[in-house]
Amino acid sequence: MKKRVFALAAHPDDIEFGMSGTLILLARAGCEIHYMNIANGSCGTAEYDADTIAAIRLEEAKNAAQGLGAVFYKPLVPDLDIFYNKELLAKLGSVIRDVAPDILLIPSPEDYMEDHTNACRLAVTAAFTRGMQNFPVDPPRKIVNKEVAVYHAQAHGNRDALNRMVYPDIFVNISDVVEEKAMILAEHKSQKEWLDRSQGFNAYLDIMKKYGKEMGKLSKQWDFAEGWRQHNPLGLCAADSNPLADLLPGFIKKNI
Repeated sequence: MKKRVFALAAHPDDIEFGMSGTLILLARAGCEIHYMNIANGSCGTAEYDADTIAAIRLEEAKNAAQGLGAVFYKPLVPDLDIFYNKELLAKLGSVIRDVAPDILLIPSPEDYMEDHTNACRLAVTAAFTRGMQNFPVDPPRKIVNKEVAVYHAQAHGNRDALNRMVYPDIFVNISDVVEEKAMILAEHKSQKEWLDRSQGFNAYLDIMKKYGKEMGKLSKQWDFAEGWRQHNPLGLCAADSNPLADLLPGFIKKNI
């Protein structure tokens, strides 16, 4: 059976910046890809009202998910409303049970803003609750009794809230797919145009490549890479489970 991969992040374009190279490779390896942003991008503009930009960014995210060949799930809250609370956990827990992933790709536990770190915390707990019959999810769904391997992407910009470097445990070689990754990121036209005006033409795509090149240099092997850390497997999967390594032989290197 196909492995089911769920990429879950805070905002529209977070998946494209930090995860999409790995997702392209996993799709090529025969995996079924699922895609969700918890927040709707309502604060990502200097010119539109919240409802207008949220509608624009929803379509951009759908287009990006289509480029990845992914099943798309709608956001749950506006920007800056990602809080670690029971109500949002119940909603996200329902989505996790619906997707029933074998692999869950989520943000870093350390990042530059609270939406990202709260998204990480919610995703980890939602994964734990997948088999808890006494935890009510919204909408109600049956529990899922299967293992899930959880991996954390790099912090945005490869640095935490105190601007310290975040070092991955695993590198994934994305050198051959970095241009495809850029095309998918470019679907977020409202964000690209915003940065083009303020930081120069193609700044949006150049920033993504800069981060990937930094990881490639750190790998001491590849031109471009994405970094990952696997979450403690207790309560999630077998201690020796590492499906990224199993699915992407030749593209994986441990950070020793």
